[in-house]
Formats: sequence, structure tokens, C-alpha cells
Amino acid sequence: MTTAFPSRVAIVTPWYPSTQRPFLGAFVKAMVEATAPGEAPTLVYHCDEWAGRYSAAEDAEITRAHHELLPRTLSPLPTVGGASRLHLPVPLPVGLSYAEIAERHSATLRAALGGRPIEAPVVHAHVGLPGGWAALRNARPDARVFVTEHATFLDAVLDQPAAREMYAELLRRCAGVLAVGRAVRDPLVAAFPEHADKVRFVPNPVSFAQTRDTPVTALRRWLFVGGLIPRKGVLRLLEAFASCRAEDPALTLTFVGEGPLQDQLVSRATALGVAEAVRFTGAVAPAEALRLMREHDLLVHPSQFETFGMTVVEAAAAGMPVLVTRCGGPEESLAGIEEAAGELVPVADDPESLAAGYRRLRDRFAAGMDLALARRELAARYGYEAVAEAHRRIWFPEHVGAGSAESGQEHGI
Repeated sequence: MTTAFPSRVAIVTPWYPSTQRPFLGAFVKAMVEATAPGEAPTLVYHCDEWAGRYSAAEDAEITRAHHELLPRTLSPLPTVGGASRLHLPVPLPVGLSYAEIAERHSATLRAALGGRPIEAPVVHAHVGLPGGWAALRNARPDARVFVTEHATFLDAVLDQPAAREMYAELLRRCAGVLAVGRAVRDPLVAAFPEHADKVRFVPNPVSFAQTRDTPVTALRRWLFVGGLIPRKGVLRLLEAFASCRAEDPALTLTFVGEGPLQDQLVSRATALGVAEAVRFTGAVAPAEALRLMREHDLLVHPSQFETFGMTVVEAAAAGMPVLVTRCGGPEESLAGIEEAAGELVPVADDPESLAAGYRRLRDRFAAGMDLALARRELAARYGYEAVAEAHRRIWFPEHVGAGSAESGQEHGI
């Protein structure tokens, strides 16, 4: 079959939700859903990393066979927004550098394309390495290549000399990098000040289409959504929950997600005497996570670092207040509406600061908060229509008047 799948916009991404990993790349899928309508056909190249441990000889043979067979197996499948998706497994031996991983993505995409360039005048990639590099190396010479950067590991990429040089070349040759927040823009501008004018802000989109059936009346049903990993602060969250539940036995806590800390969390919940009030759902589909948001009273998000904090905005869209750390993205996302949306607390190892934040929010909530205002403001900033319009201005400036472009710059997009 032919591998020359023409599209007006092509998306190259290392992450996209799958049956095995429904959370991975949910924000990419949301971006496709927001931007694909009106610009169809849109084609998503999902370069999915399949890591394993094998020898150099085995690696060479696996790569050769994979590249030979891959073009024969491709068949676009429908995804959101009327777009189509091609699933491209990328075999990776464990231990490669960021530069080597980016080259593997590029080579796999080239094999899938049969050596021909991506048939799209606009190619939009997610994260500079590996997505942006793969897009740049496989785009048409006349294509405009854009990169949305939202990697929490960006500093680690820039710390590796070969990867840093690849990122410098990416910035020299691409049409622009779209940072989801200052947490990723600032490191790029510091590392490559000569390209500062190419790095602009465009956030991840969040759907505000659905609201909860009944408003929140008390902050008793706590919810966490994300990976059960150290960076997300989940152990601190459990300790704070136990402290607050000692004052109010009606409190419950639901962990939505999976990760290496789950067994430790289960054991600690038992030791704290709150096991009957703590629920673990495991990984669920994004739609199910959003449904759970509409059924809970409070999102608690005690992360140590976030580039954007999409979950926080999704919670506000679901009509629930948030208790969140000042970990980068969230305080930027909630700027100007912090008190209307919830309570922000510092990043700290001490769970008592999180518990104290809950008590302040609980008392303020009883006196009245303006969750509707927070929702309206965030929809204007991060709703599908706002983010889609920002992308269309950037992707196809020849179809947009100067007044519209200036308006977008005033709003940070």
C-alpha cells in the first residue's frame, strides 16, 4: 500500500493515548480534537516507544526488520476531531541518550514514509526531542514545522551536549516553538537567547463542554489525578489527608492513576488508619477521569513541578475547586483567579502545609467562592475555541487579518 498519506496538517508525537496507556498523551489528543475541525484532513503520526533490553547485534536486526515491514502494515485509523492516526512503534534499547532516541524516532518515521517526506504544508510536533526532530527531518522542504514544548524533562535534554545541539538546530530551522508555560519557555530562552523571538506561548486546550449535574456543596470527596510517582507529591497528599480526616471522618480520597508508589500508598493508608476512606482506581481513560472530577468535591494536586498543570484547569472546567502547589504551571494557569478557583500552597515536604491549605480553603468555601468566574476566565484562556484559533493564526497566517493576530498576542497566544 502507499505510504504517501496527504494531509493539510500533520502531527508528530511520541505520546498518544492507547489501550495499554490511556493517560499517556491525553493532552496531545485534546490538542488534535481542538484544532483538527475545519483544517481536515489532519494526520497524526504516533511514534510509540517500545523499550527493551537486547544486544547491539539484536538491535540492528530488530531495526532492519522493523523498518522493512513497517510500511506494509500502516493503515490510518480514525481518531478525534475527524483526524486519522498512524501508529508507528519505535523499538528502543534501554539506555539511549536523548539524541539517540530522537534519531530513532526520525528513522522510524522515515521508514514508515518509504523515504518520502510528510505530505503536509504544516507539520506540528510535540516536544522538541524526539517529536520536533523527527518532524524536521521528515517534513517537506517548503513545510512549516512547529513544535509544542511541554516536556517536564526539558532541563535534562539540554544538559546533554548532543541533544542540546540538536535542539539548537531545531530552533534554527523550525517556524516556531510554542511553549505551554514559562516553565519551559524560560529554559529555552536562557539556553538559546538568539532564538527568543521564535518561542511564544500557546497553552494546552481543555474542554469546557460538560459541566457537573449538581454543584459542590462541601469539600469532602478529595480527588487526585496523575501518576503515582514521587514528583506528584502523592505521599505528602496521603499524610495531609489523614491529618484532615482526623478532624472530619466523612472525608474520602480517590487516587486516579498508576505508578510505582501505589503499594507504598496502600500500606501507608493502612498504617494511618484511613484505608477504608482511600480508593485506587488505577489508570482510566481520560473521559472516565473527567467524569470522576464531576463526581468529587476537590482536586488536590501537590506536584513538585508542572510545565502547565492541565489537570488543574480540567478540574475547574468540571466545576470543582482545587488545592494545588505553586509548582510552575498551575500558578501561571490560575493567575488572577487564584482565590476564585481554590487555594495555592508552596511546594514543601511537610504535609502540614497542604493540610493547612485545605483548612483555609474549606473555611473560605463555606463563606462562598466564585467557581463560575474561574470557569469562565479559564475557558477564555484554555478552551478549545481559544487554543484552536491561536493555532490557526500561527499555522496559516496568510488567512488571518493583522487585527486578529495582534489580539492573540495581547492574550499571550
